Amino acid sequence: MQEPKVTLELALEHGLTKEEFEKICEILGRTPNYSELGIFSVMWSEHCSYKNSIAQLKTLPREGGRLLVGAGEENAGLIDIGDGLAIAFKIESHNHPSAVEPYQGAATGVGGILRDIFTMGARPIAALNSLRFGSLEDSRTRYLFEGVVKGIADYGNCFGVPTVAGEVYFDKSYQGNPLVNAMAVGIVKHDKTASAIAKGKGRKVMIVGSATGRDGIHGATFASEEISEKSEAKRPSVQVGDPFTEKLLLEATLEIIKEDLIIGIQDMGAAGISCSSSEMSAKGEAGMRIDLDKVPLREDDMTAYEIMLSESQERMLLVAKEGCEERIMEIFDKWDLNCEIIGEVTDTGRIEIYRNGELKADVPAFDLVLGGGAPVYIRDQKKPGYIEEKHSFDLNNIAEPENIEDAFKKVFSSTNIASKKWVYRQYDSMVRTNT
Repeated sequence: MQEPKVTLELALEHGLTKEEFEKICEILGRTPNYSELGIFSVMWSEHCSYKNSIAQLKTLPREGGRLLVGAGEENAGLIDIGDGLAIAFKIESHNHPSAVEPYQGAATGVGGILRDIFTMGARPIAALNSLRFGSLEDSRTRYLFEGVVKGIADYGNCFGVPTVAGEVYFDKSYQGNPLVNAMAVGIVKHDKTASAIAKGKGRKVMIVGSATGRDGIHGATFASEEISEKSEAKRPSVQVGDPFTEKLLLEATLEIIKEDLIIGIQDMGAAGISCSSSEMSAKGEAGMRIDLDKVPLREDDMTAYEIMLSESQERMLLVAKEGCEERIMEIFDKWDLNCEIIGEVTDTGRIEIYRNGELKADVPAFDLVLGGGAPVYIRDQKKPGYIEEKHSFDLNNIAEPENIEDAFKKVFSSTNIASKKWVYRQYDSMVRTNT
């Protein structure tokens, strides 16, 4: 298959700006090829780089006496709870995918956040969520609401983690653009944690878990775009989850971490192999040479572009300790999961991607990632006018209603006051029998 010629127009279609495309050309010293353009576009998307929000996020509190791993340092945060134990936790949004395909968008949001927890070596013990929708009087909102709740419930229940808390709020400002935030909590011993790092020239790079398909290609870029009428056409960018495979992946992952068989490991979520390989390499000040011919595929004739950008779920990338590769394969084979050596760690600082014996991408890892070469923007800000209006409301000066009974009926009929039993009864809060 002949790859498209890379032009500014094609870069704009990939969600990059003119200035970003020029910066990529400057970094590489040439025009990127099609696969390289795809890698940069997903890695420099808001979903992966936080380029429009990281400046504000860094103003939030990031220090504490019990903090073992802070925000942005690993796949999840870690807090010491005493007795040699730590709590791993993370919250993440899956808004855009859920606005287009609510069931799978919400389900894979849960799956992704759970992988972030057990990639740290922690066993998930609880799931939570925070949801925002438009008016329930709208049929589209009801469709989104029902699909999101069912997606969260089905994935969490089948995986076997109790959903112990959550909230739902309705307001017209969320019409057509729901907010779906999933959170997971896990527990781990201090000396059994894992890191998302690649180091040690010659160490083998392995892909484990599900096979790779075409689902979720450019999911990270899509998740960074503004929702519009055209978004419905991007359903293929929404990933498809399998909680039963993820349960197997959990057990296999915790087993290899417990046996101290790996240097580092990272979930393949947004941007797939592109993200995990570049972030692990950048953190270890290393590089990777990857042969995509070794990646287990679900579909024939997938190109390097498609394999690198696929966001097929329930996959991990890991770097094995020397001599531990066979034992890792035994463990994943026991759990009936794919496990293949697809490359090795280098000392070049570059991600080199081969397909059919041909070099398809050669990019510097550091320039792809948050905190490296990924752009950071300071956007203009202004305080919304409605905030002053809300702050001026005086709870001590509320007019007496003419009819108390009618007032109570109106309050209790509000979707934000009414019982959310329909929602939380779908979540299994008792699984694992320790809640």
